[in-house]
Amino acid sequence: MRDPIPAPTLFRELTEPLANKLSLSTLPYHAHEIALGFFGYHFILYYLSPTLSRVICPQRYSGFNKRTRLNWDIHWVSMIQALFVNTAALYVIFSDPQRKEMDWKGRLWGYTPASGMVQGFAAGYFLWDLQISSQYISLSGVSALVHAIGALAVTCIGFLQRPFGNYYGLSFVLYELSTPFLNIHWFCDKLDLTGSRIQLYNGIALLATFFGCRIVWGTYQSVLIYSDIYTALTTSPSDPLASPLDEGKCISNASSVSPGYISGCEAGELPLWLVSIYLVGNTALSLLNFYWFSQMVKAVRKRFVAQPGSEAKAKAKAKKGQ
Repeated sequence: MRDPIPAPTLFRELTEPLANKLSLSTLPYHAHEIALGFFGYHFILYYLSPTLSRVICPQRYSGFNKRTRLNWDIHWVSMIQALFVNTAALYVIFSDPQRKEMDWKGRLWGYTPASGMVQGFAAGYFLWDLQISSQYISLSGVSALVHAIGALAVTCIGFLQRPFGNYYGLSFVLYELSTPFLNIHWFCDKLDLTGSRIQLYNGIALLATFFGCRIVWGTYQSVLIYSDIYTALTTSPSDPLASPLDEGKCISNASSVSPGYISGCEAGELPLWLVSIYLVGNTALSLLNFYWFSQMVKAVRKRFVAQPGSEAKAKAKAKKGQ
């Protein structure tokens, strides 16, 4: 499936020397999408969100302190990115015929320009996230910085000389299905809607989508890629199962990417450094998901489940105010 936003020739030629030096063979075909994402999210953060917020809720936005205002704008970047990248990923997952034909070799080394497009925009966001998490680490915390580093590393692996993990990259992008609900939950707190029905229903949707797409779906996809990696490491090149995939099942590029750009998908050639980076990054992200889920459960319970002694404290406070 072709990339719906093909790389401009000049942009591709400018990025090829660096891509060749870093052995990121497919990067020139998606570097423009990384740049569009990176600078686009900065535009939303520093211009679009502040401008629209001053128009839609001027008193509320102007009343925020500098820290809260920045956090508000960051959440809007996260909201727009999640809606965009999820739509793009779902479209490619359901529409890319080459992706549907991939076996374990294709799932590890397969590549289509459309999947590269989603990876490009995801890399642009995680590059932006890495900068913001580093610049405002006191605001976002160490866990957000670790998440940005791991996500960017795992995403960039998809642009290697032999593209790795593009198939699963799209699957892991669907982690972001829960992000809009997380942002709405945060916005409710800032708009004095804490404990409201809107926040309650959104909280239920947040926990359901987070558990479904990150804990269940994410763990399932992690098990699948760990299984495929194990198969690649234990399959000998002389094994009949190690024969290259037919062109098109492994990498779809004869005319979609660049004439003459052809890569096989032979087994037994999976370097341990690549496995280590991917497994460490993916495992770190999975553990963070479990940690964040536990924190969200606590946050929802705090808002909607009466705590022991809370009623007595409320009565005492009301009596004191009389």
